[in-house]
Amino acid sequence: MGRKQSDLSKKPKGRFQGALQRVGLILFMIFVVSVPATVTTRAETTDVKGLEAVFASRVSLSDCIRYAYDKNPAIQEARRAWQATLERYRIDTGLPDPEIMVTYFPEPLETRLGPQDWNANISQKIPFPLKLSKAGEIVETEARIARLNLDKTVRDIIVSIKESFYELLYIRRARRLADQNMKLLDHLRKVSETAYARDRATLLDMVKAQSQTGQLRYDILLLEELEKTEIARLNGLLNRPPGAPIGRLQKETHRPLAFSLEEIYSQAKVNQEEIQITKIQIKRAKKKVELARYHSLPDFKVGLFYAGIGNPDVASPASDAGQDAIGIQAAVTLPLWFGKNKGRVAQARAEMKKAEAARALRINDTMTQIRALYFRMQNAQRLVELYQKELLPQAAKAMEIAETWFRQGQSSFSDFIETQSVWYNFNLALARARADYGKNLARLERLVGRSLTARSDESMNRSGKEEK
Repeated sequence: MGRKQSDLSKKPKGRFQGALQRVGLILFMIFVVSVPATVTTRAETTDVKGLEAVFASRVSLSDCIRYAYDKNPAIQEARRAWQATLERYRIDTGLPDPEIMVTYFPEPLETRLGPQDWNANISQKIPFPLKLSKAGEIVETEARIARLNLDKTVRDIIVSIKESFYELLYIRRARRLADQNMKLLDHLRKVSETAYARDRATLLDMVKAQSQTGQLRYDILLLEELEKTEIARLNGLLNRPPGAPIGRLQKETHRPLAFSLEEIYSQAKVNQEEIQITKIQIKRAKKKVELARYHSLPDFKVGLFYAGIGNPDVASPASDAGQDAIGIQAAVTLPLWFGKNKGRVAQARAEMKKAEAARALRINDTMTQIRALYFRMQNAQRLVELYQKELLPQAAKAMEIAETWFRQGQSSFSDFIETQSVWYNFNLALARARADYGKNLARLERLVGRSLTARSDESMNRSGKEEK
């Protein structure tokens, strides 16, 4: 006990100084919550009104993100949760409410000065110095966690929008390819029927062309349903009706990574919201350990007592008879249950160890997921280059040669159909690889907590300091 009191004496802090600091921090938090939020909301609301008309014509990814930031209910929920946590500071750092108690005696108590009709007292509990400040520091860490949860929610919604946007881009690209291929197949089917009539094609060639046309009709029908489903998903993220129209999507150009794999690992440790939360949770647990030690110190209570005394019904009353009584009260709690106090400290230390383990687990899981997504993204990039630079040009060349040879009678019609099918499938594979690259890049940036296609000296310096 003596050592703890000496530790406290190393941090002298006057009552008025502590009160001024608490008031200043409260005013700052109110300013942070109210002023910027109000200005931002007005600006974003004006933009969203104009964006609603844009969705029916041409939509970009940035339009979707700006719209969701203002309208998505998950973001609004996280924003309100952060503001509610900020308000807790005034609650947890404020003094307990004073207590007033009034006692009335139906049968007055007789005293030397006269009958006591009633009495009243008012008391105020005063926690041990710095205990409220420690509670406020815990709330500050929780406010930072709530802010990071808001950032994490915004990040997750943005990633979901990117995934849906890229998937919708792929579906519409596949539909256009299917429509183009359908026109080509209709032409080829007529050619096969004419060739069959002239004995230049076999019955098998004509059946193959017709079967390919039937399969393509099914693909088009499937893509139409997939498009409606993806539109409903994207509208759900934007808090719009499921069937609300989404116009032509503006194509996104994917830039290559600006970081090596080792740099991505380092950036994730510094920037990822979940890892930052675990770091703050460790600080919060340490603050709880400090607060638990303060619970073993006494609290105080001061009060004022007043008793109403009536006039005594006696023949010779005293000179001060009928005079009301006034008293000053003071009390102190006796934290004698040492087992309970030790339990508080042990519980807080266990939570600190738990937070440290959670941080290590989160970092390990993040590193594993980063490596897997890095491979998928690099593989998608390789597929894009393979189809775009080699396979598609070769398939187009083969299709031209097959058509020429068929017209010259040097190959069968089936060869022409096969080369056309290969060209169509390669186009679909290229569109799929592009969409996968964008989706995996978005997922990788979610794990890292920042953009990976542009470098920032400030974040790199912060990462270097963190690693040191």
